[in-house]
Amino acid sequence: MSLVTEEKVLEQLSKITDPDLGKDIVTLEFIKDLTIDEGDVSFRIVLTTPACPVKDAFEKEAMDLVGSIEGVSNVKVTMDAEVPKGRGIANNVAVPGVKNIIAVSSGKGGVGKSTVAVNLAVALQKDGAKVGLMDADVYGPNIPIMLGIGGNQPQIGEGNRLIPLEAHGVKVISMAVLVPPDKPMILRGPMLHGVVRQFLADVDWGELDYLIVDMPPGTGDVQLSLAQLVPVQGAVLVTTPQKVSLSDVTRAHAMFEQVNVPVIGVIENMSYFIPPDMPDKRYDIFGNGGGEKFANDHGIPFLGEVPIGLEVREGGDEGKPVVVSHPGSPQAEAFGKVAEEVARQVSIEAMKPELVVMTRA
Repeated sequence: MSLVTEEKVLEQLSKITDPDLGKDIVTLEFIKDLTIDEGDVSFRIVLTTPACPVKDAFEKEAMDLVGSIEGVSNVKVTMDAEVPKGRGIANNVAVPGVKNIIAVSSGKGGVGKSTVAVNLAVALQKDGAKVGLMDADVYGPNIPIMLGIGGNQPQIGEGNRLIPLEAHGVKVISMAVLVPPDKPMILRGPMLHGVVRQFLADVDWGELDYLIVDMPPGTGDVQLSLAQLVPVQGAVLVTTPQKVSLSDVTRAHAMFEQVNVPVIGVIENMSYFIPPDMPDKRYDIFGNGGGEKFANDHGIPFLGEVPIGLEVREGGDEGKPVVVSHPGSPQAEAFGKVAEEVARQVSIEAMKPELVVMTRA
């Protein structure tokens, strides 16, 4: 019987290549806690996101490769994940405990940006990530309603910091839980800047893999404040297929480029409609393929398309996002795939070689 060694095991595992990062999982230091007890081999594969779409494929390949080593009688693989901390913008101060801040933005209202932000956050949490959701759409803060926590108020914790509310496993803060519902949101630029700062610095977010930030539509003060205040790992742009929406999201893309925030991808919402009583029919209400074309034209990833449906509207009104209320629906499945792609792109961005940015004196 051949002696099983660590070198032989790692040699086999080095044949597994991460398709996004372009390196093998040994070089990437994904292999942890490798133990060998005669013919029994066990180890963990620690991926960069719990939402990794190739997790099952990696597990099977690892078991097959290590199991083929002469002398190995049993292989135990534990799949794990540790989300890497994003670098963000070098001169900005990180929010303690928060690894990655993802801005969800659009160039105009009416494209379902907040719905996307809510379902993205909950889908990531369902995949096993620690997630927070910050409602920075201060003029129309609808996130608490969509999550079923409207009317609740956060408590004050240690250090006089707000303790965020929690819904469906996601930590949440919003102006809607701090201001009476009948009071208008009349805020000017400096006040908006202060709100963003307080939501980041004065809220006890704890340990988060992802903090999803629902931006107000457009390219105004809140987006600029967020980019100036915190290390945003990347922005996700939401659009519909129609030309009007695409022309507006072009401005949002240009704004994030101007403030050096990477755009990690485009989500096309309300892509098409399938009648519940006619599952073989598809109606392209707002056109077809516009989001993917925009992504290709601008050289950024297309994160996926989400169909329109009654379940999405009902879930938002009832405080149960569609990924919770109708997990088997086409919309929920689409949001799940989008969440995987977002997590994937965040990991790719975080694992890129660090660049030295030259600034003027």
